[in-house]
Amino acid sequence: PDQSLLLPPSLSDWLPSGHLAYFINDTVDSLDLSAFHARYSGGGPRNQPFHPSMMVKILLYGYATGVFSSRKIAKKLHEDVAFRLLAAGNYPAHRTICDFRALHLKELSDL
Repeated sequence: PDQSLLLPPSLSDWLPSGHLAYFINDTVDSLDLSAFHARYSGGGPRNQPFHPSMMVKILLYGYATGVFSSRKIAKKLHEDVAFRLLAAGNYPAHRTICDFRALHLKELSDL
């Protein structure tokens, strides 16, 4: 009872099949996100430490669940299993989420 976990649990074991997070994950993986990637190739902004598809996933899941604030999304990344699953172990700061959204507003609206 007092023993810690020997291996980290899989977050996918904590969500039921058919959860919205899986749908968003699969949908974003099937989208052409080349417009998002184009900003980071050929001398574009290079300080983006997080993969654009992960950022799109957490933003879309936030919007779908009524979480619009970048501060609240950043907080959910530490507290909510579905957000953690979509972020794949990444924890972008609220400023990074806000900057990504501002930089890619057109691309996000085109989805």
